[in-house]
Amino acid sequence: MTETREPSNGSDDTHPETIDWNTFWRDADDAERESATPSTHHVRDLLDAFFDAKGVPDSFVSVGCGPGVVAFDVAHTFPETTVHGYDAARSIVDENRERATDEGIENAHFEQGVLPTFDPDRRFECVLCYGTLAYVEDSARALGALYDAVEPGGHLVLGYVNDGFSRHLQGVLDDPAGHGKDLDAFDRAEFERRWRLVLDGRSTLSYDAIHDATGAWPRSFWEFAEKPEERWAWRHAPLSGSRNPRTRPRRATNDD
Repeated sequence: MTETREPSNGSDDTHPETIDWNTFWRDADDAERESATPSTHHVRDLLDAFFDAKGVPDSFVSVGCGPGVVAFDVAHTFPETTVHGYDAARSIVDENRERATDEGIENAHFEQGVLPTFDPDRRFECVLCYGTLAYVEDSARALGALYDAVEPGGHLVLGYVNDGFSRHLQGVLDDPAGHGKDLDAFDRAEFERRWRLVLDGRSTLSYDAIHDATGAWPRSFWEFAEKPEERWAWRHAPLSGSRNPRTRPRRATNDD
């Protein structure tokens, strides 16, 4: 089963070193929500190209779904696809469930799920995790859990942060004005806390690390979609692609 729990006092203690997402989603205004999910809007569009190349999946899951930008779009666009969204923050899970009910979206389902101990007790044809692993200290373990949730012949579409992004964040700390930050509004302590795991290199991944965690080499997403002219997040936080689980070392069990 997915690890599901009611956080004490309404808080999310799953990411204590970075950000309390439960409180964030409960209190964030529209601008703050938009700032927290800029690239998911691009990913939503890019998935159309991926599905054109690989086929529309019968089942799709977004892990770390936040307000469900991608999950709801897939559910709307492909009504025959069963869509699931998992997030550590109870507040956003409840909000997404309410929205699905209000809008009559019967093929979208939301549950609380916490990385790295993600075990949904089922597999999906397409698993998406984008903008989430930066807040998970044991990214390799989380990656293994995500890969285990992909059914044979399916795909994991993964956005991860690498050492280049860590250097980029350190550059922002060293010279925020040089990276276009408003010094009067820049909260260095908050910025450093939110990105602590990345700055320390505790949540960064590489192609080699992905291979070590899954037994398969990732493939670039840009093999299936045209790279956008606008550099939104892919330069420092690569969207590293999909992988057919049939190429991984198989376990000698009938249910693999």
